[in-house]
Amino acid sequence: MVAALSLLFTADRASIPIADAQAELTEILDELRGAGDEEDERRVPAGTGRDVARNWVRLGWLVQQIDEDVEVYRLSAHAVEALEIAGRTGGGRTRVSNSRVRTLLEAVEHLADSAEADPVRRLARLREERAALDAEIHRIEESGRADPLDDEELFEEAENVLHLARELPADFTRVAESLKLMQRDVVAHLRRDERPTGEVLREYLQRAQDVMNATPEGRAFAGALRLIGDPERIDALAEQLHGLLRQPFARMLDDTQRAELDAIGRRVELGVEEVLAAQRRASHVITGQVKTHDPLRDRQIDDLLRDVIAALHVWDGTRASDAPVRSLPLVDLGHLRQTVSSIRPPAVPAPLTDAADVEFLDIDTRAWGGPRYAELEEYVAGLGREFDLAEAFTKAADDTRRPVDLLGLLEIAHRNGMTESEDVSVVEARRPDGSTRRFAFGAVTARNTKEEAHV
Repeated sequence: MVAALSLLFTADRASIPIADAQAELTEILDELRGAGDEEDERRVPAGTGRDVARNWVRLGWLVQQIDEDVEVYRLSAHAVEALEIAGRTGGGRTRVSNSRVRTLLEAVEHLADSAEADPVRRLARLREERAALDAEIHRIEESGRADPLDDEELFEEAENVLHLARELPADFTRVAESLKLMQRDVVAHLRRDERPTGEVLREYLQRAQDVMNATPEGRAFAGALRLIGDPERIDALAEQLHGLLRQPFARMLDDTQRAELDAIGRRVELGVEEVLAAQRRASHVITGQVKTHDPLRDRQIDDLLRDVIAALHVWDGTRASDAPVRSLPLVDLGHLRQTVSSIRPPAVPAPLTDAADVEFLDIDTRAWGGPRYAELEEYVAGLGREFDLAEAFTKAADDTRRPVDLLGLLEIAHRNGMTESEDVSVVEARRPDGSTRRFAFGAVTARNTKEEAHV
């Protein structure tokens, strides 16, 4: 299992589509079976890659998730930790280095400083640190050079960094799994419907909003996110790691260590993305459950499933049952519409009457239509190069002085070029039935020729 998962999952490949993972796992199993003898073959899991992957999901080594509408496998926190232990075991002897001891002592010292309640001791320790920093600054200013550690000590520091970095993936995965477990608990409580709906809505919507603060791991990650969640800080980390790999001591690292050191920034980014994706997924599921929760429907489905399971329990080998399940209950859809507007198929319209029977009204129906553009353009063409639009509309003929003709005249003026002012013009329009209507608008000076910008 460790060999297969270490080949399938890498720092840049945190999730794998299920179909791809099962196909690759089948190839690995075939290679293992073909490379060993009968005794070795018995140690290889039986079945196809699909069977083995499903068994690992059941045992908790793999986790199934939906990632961008694709079902994928991810390593569980236990699997990540197992791979880390196996990697450390096969990565050479672990030594108690000066760097690791100093890291431990600095952590203890920082913890003691954080817990110190005596202001005198706290100030004394801060003054000691400031004096040490001032002495180092003075030494560099006097000598003009900074003396780095020797390559052996820098190599120990790099090993310590790698040791700390190997702990990160399991921590991030553990936070994501904790969020998923909390999501399942919330949904289960909602489905039980043990409390009034209003109380459930208030409590669980708040938990969905503050899902990251609902678990100890989530609170710890939230604190870490404030330190490493800044994109500029991630970029600075990547630049620092690339600079370290160019240092002379980096030649003492093997290829695996150099790759791990270079991938630290990417591991941190992937871990943060994994936890934030789990947080968004939990919030989405909880909110959706709250919105669609129907206690009556859930109880009906539960009763139905219990009846089906009870009937299946008495099923015997002859495929007969004392009370067989013949059909599922029909859904009560309520009252459905039983008629439409007309059940007769469409027919041809009734024939028109003779023309002699048609009564024509002496009314121009165009008078109630849109602007008379042809008459308005002919009228504007005789007004000179520039004219006041309100004055031109007032002097127009009655049949081109309707409200819609005012809009048509404004459209022609806008097309040919016009200048607006802060004054207000008032005109009186005449409707076809003889009624009048007054309109006010910003004064406009129109032109007959179009401006070049409008050509």
